[in-house]
Amino acid sequence: MRIAQYRQGDEIRIGLIGEGGLQPVDFRGDLIDYLRQRVELRPAGAPLPLGQVLWAPAVSRPSKIVAIGLNYRDHADESGGRPPERPLLFAKFPNSVAAHGEAVTWDTSLTEKVDYEAELAVVIGRRSRNLGVGDALAAVFGYTCANDVSARDLQFGDRQWVRGKSLDSFCPLGPWIVTADAFTEPLDVEITCRVNGRLMQSSRTSRMIFKVPELVSFLSRNFTLQPGDVILTGTPSGVGAFRDPPVYLQSGDEVSVTIEGIGTLTNPCRTV
Repeated sequence: MRIAQYRQGDEIRIGLIGEGGLQPVDFRGDLIDYLRQRVELRPAGAPLPLGQVLWAPAVSRPSKIVAIGLNYRDHADESGGRPPERPLLFAKFPNSVAAHGEAVTWDTSLTEKVDYEAELAVVIGRRSRNLGVGDALAAVFGYTCANDVSARDLQFGDRQWVRGKSLDSFCPLGPWIVTADAFTEPLDVEITCRVNGRLMQSSRTSRMIFKVPELVSFLSRNFTLQPGDVILTGTPSGVGAFRDPPVYLQSGDEVSVTIEGIGTLTNPCRTV
């Protein structure tokens, strides 16, 4: 199934995506509430046309967002880095999540070098620790599109990545989650990024150095994964910082991340 979060008044609710749009359900709570309870979702009311949905982030309050650096060999090559021998981890703070259609914003007094990174995001479905590679996918609830927005001047100037990766709105997730049972080929799907319609990144998840089962297993052996935790699996080549000349996002730009079998996550950009 495809499950989405949307805003209804002051609440974040979940609904199911179908041919008729977004189908509200009788469950009162958000995705993490649902992951903890796993009750049957029954339709409640008429479907909402997708164009009328007030989207919320695919996961709105993860306990953690764990991102993987340099996980495509071509991206490691373009950045001048060595492909890692084990997964290279960094964190994005939960305040960075944003919804499909929500503006990615930044203060130009903080950063003027904002970059895009198309990524496949993994959403954990159950509390997990010390998983073997063969058991890792059983812990995955589903997959969504992500944009690991990055303030390169902060990232490179700080010589560590957390601040430059964690500004408010710097982790769009969506538009919805495709559950693991409906997305059977996460290891080899097309992933692209377009800025104002121009193709900037194009690759396949089969080119990851560390595949999804390896990542989930590795992370679970280092710390407990909780329902709703998000893993960003890395970005392919074509990011703006390593183009000649560099291409950074500007106020008024529109960024779209498309993953085969999931959909397209689109966000406008705006300086504040």
